[in-house]
Amino acid sequence: MSFIIGLTGQSGAGKTTVCKYLAQAGFGIINCDEVARICMLDGSNCCRELARHFPSCFDKKLSLDRRAISRIIFSDREKLKLFDGIVYPFINKLIDESISKLSDKYEYIVLDAPTLFEAGADKKCDIIIGVTADKNTRLKRIMQRDGIDEELALKRFASQHTTRFYKNRCDMLIVNDGTALQAENSTKEIIKRIKESKNGSN
Repeated sequence: MSFIIGLTGQSGAGKTTVCKYLAQAGFGIINCDEVARICMLDGSNCCRELARHFPSCFDKKLSLDRRAISRIIFSDREKLKLFDGIVYPFINKLIDESISKLSDKYEYIVLDAPTLFEAGADKKCDIIIGVTADKNTRLKRIMQRDGIDEELALKRFASQHTTRFYKNRCDMLIVNDGTALQAENSTKEIIKRIKESKNGSN
């Protein structure tokens, strides 16, 4: 049976970098953002359900306008809660299918999931790693990565958890404020601890 690792954290904290090093170490990776993208392909059952509640964000082909829905859900916590409640059951079903497909090939499987706890996917994990960084570092990264302005980036941050949240809920924490080399060394140490944890649970 594969050992399931949850990888989560704040936007712009550098989960993608950490995930790259885990993949290089031979871990299987499930990109939950990609799973979500598949769930919300044009005309999908997930989009049909979302369109009932957010009609202004869809065209006649049930194609989702991601910028439009981001502006809505990151400005209104109740709408974000509604959105999450619709999307997460579809995502969790695909995650379970992905784990099943990878379990014969990988001893370790990583769920790269920004909203791991919100989706309830933490319950699938044997251990959870949180990735955090200071606010200014994250702001710079996310504006460059997603091509959004500071106002929208800060709205996104406002809907997310604090560093303390991850410290309290994750088994291990990577503070990714520095260089790529520092992130690589931190991940190597985490990999060592993951393997020790798995061996200890056997």
